[in-house]
Amino acid sequence: MAPLELPETQQDWVRFLSARCDDQLTVARERVELIASQPDARVEVTLARWNAVTLALLNATSAAMFFSQAHPDEALRTKAERAEQEAASLSDEVRQDRRLYAVFAAIDTDALDPQAARMLALTMREFRRAGVELDEQARQRLHQLVERCTTLARQFQSNIIDDIRSISLTPEQLDGLPDDYIAAHPPGADGRVVVTTSFPDAIPFLRFARDTAARREVATQFNCQGWPANDPVLHELLGLRRERARLLGYDSWADYDAEIKMVGSGAAIRDFIDRVSSVAVPVAHREIEALERRMRHDQPHGVDAAARDKLHASDLGYYTEVIRRERYDVDAQEVRRYLDCSKVVTGLLDVTGRLFGLEFVEVPTAPTWHPDVDTYDVLDAGVLIGRFHLDLHPRPGKYALGQHFAITRGVDNVQLPQSALFIDVPRGLLEHEDVVALFHEFGHLLNSVLGGHVTWARDSGVATERDFVEAPSQMLEEWAHDHGVLRSFATDGDGYPIPAELIARMRAADSFGRGLFVADLAAFGAVSLALHEEVPDDLTACANAAFARHMPVPQLPDTHAYAAWEHLADERYGSGCYAYSWSHIIAKDLLSGFDPVDLMAPEPARRYRDQVLTPGGSRDGADLIEAFLGRASSTAAFDRWLTGPSGQQ
Repeated sequence: MAPLELPETQQDWVRFLSARCDDQLTVARERVELIASQPDARVEVTLARWNAVTLALLNATSAAMFFSQAHPDEALRTKAERAEQEAASLSDEVRQDRRLYAVFAAIDTDALDPQAARMLALTMREFRRAGVELDEQARQRLHQLVERCTTLARQFQSNIIDDIRSISLTPEQLDGLPDDYIAAHPPGADGRVVVTTSFPDAIPFLRFARDTAARREVATQFNCQGWPANDPVLHELLGLRRERARLLGYDSWADYDAEIKMVGSGAAIRDFIDRVSSVAVPVAHREIEALERRMRHDQPHGVDAAARDKLHASDLGYYTEVIRRERYDVDAQEVRRYLDCSKVVTGLLDVTGRLFGLEFVEVPTAPTWHPDVDTYDVLDAGVLIGRFHLDLHPRPGKYALGQHFAITRGVDNVQLPQSALFIDVPRGLLEHEDVVALFHEFGHLLNSVLGGHVTWARDSGVATERDFVEAPSQMLEEWAHDHGVLRSFATDGDGYPIPAELIARMRAADSFGRGLFVADLAAFGAVSLALHEEVPDDLTACANAAFARHMPVPQLPDTHAYAAWEHLADERYGSGCYAYSWSHIIAKDLLSGFDPVDLMAPEPARRYRDQVLTPGGSRDGADLIEAFLGRASSTAAFDRWLTGPSGQQ
């Protein structure tokens, strides 16, 4: 099989999008009618037709979702948005089709192999959750709700993309930033410099700018993106989700959503967040005390002296860097000297290729949606098993946050998996956090490619429970901290590798801030849960109250971070943003199956590839963990990481 070839010209892109969306939806409709009109067909024929329906819907949805956020042409992005809406609408219609439901309910599952029986059971659950058992009026209302929710989610995301803000500063307010950052922000005709709320601009500024008032101004604007436009959008979306859940017999959207995740219920989400918070907050308080002590050594820059001892959210990144620099002798700007973007990308591919026994071959002639995009074929023992694209640098209209997109979901003997990695990192020197983010997103991409050779389309790629999905990526982040891995590609301009003692200090410095990091994750999980359970009139008050229950440092006044939090509108997360904390615990547990002295050891890596990545979504997350570790999942590794000697510093 060959990978799906992308178009070369603008006109070809229009035809391509139509073929991948309109034509695939036509295929889905045709197969649905075959199943419904031939209920007595052989079981294997019926299930094969259903697999074709599922794949066609995935093909249409994946292409529409991806190109609505990737393609540089605004008109084509708009067309892709409409196609995404049409695909979502048809998918909902199909799962409300009582004719199909009756055909599937009549199948004797005892006669199926275990994988087919599992697929059918999950399919029947999807039909019930789509409202197939409701009366006609209720089904119609539910379908309207689903369509409107899809529209609102798209609007929520568009409002964020369209709201990149600019802050005008004096050149002196860039004091503390790296030289290349300052060079990239020259004064304008008015003698002032402009810093935006894009990630490559805002995040370094908040970490290194010495000017307290400037940091607060940038942080305030950064945490107001999408607001106020997204307040009415989110409020309506939350209300419609609650109505959907209650139509289907659930107490809340959280209960409806959690049913298909490892956690199981909304109450269990709350208990989990409280448990994580109870462990993280004491560590976070010790870190805050250290930050405040260090802050008192500095004279305030542009803030009232009465507030000098009060730590604000805009101070966290800056003073964490100060402490890491002074206590552990780790200067993030010194580390940057060794992290040239092109070398990091080459190293990422080399390390993961060797680790999992794969070869990544660049395809410079492959058409893409933008000249910045690089394309690679994935070979396993010389056999082509997939393709991926790297879209790494910022541009107008592009999805800004790091994310993996599946362009095509792979199915054995039908089509090869093809994915894209999206992130916004500088073209020159990177922060170490950028390197970690690249490893994280590449973990999703590997899961999609290696898990894209299954029988059933619904199981292809990143298709486990949503609260397991992040675990493989979070675990792969550890390789970006490893001594041997970093020295294999992190070299300065003269080719000298990053010193081993610097890596050791980096690892020690990384222990500071763990409590705040975990408390922050718990707080955002609590926000997503509270908003969905309460559906409040005042979204800001609800979000701030939920955040304050778990994060010792309050939000900045007059900010609305939830308005730029795309996961709230993404139905895969929604009320379930606790999933990052849940997956983090699993990731630490999975890491215990590797040799801590030699993370590149081939035997555990091969077992991990075979037992966790290759199955895609064909097994439950708990089963994947047990298959790799030989036991059920445990929180012990996470607890040691968070509260052990380094976590207590």
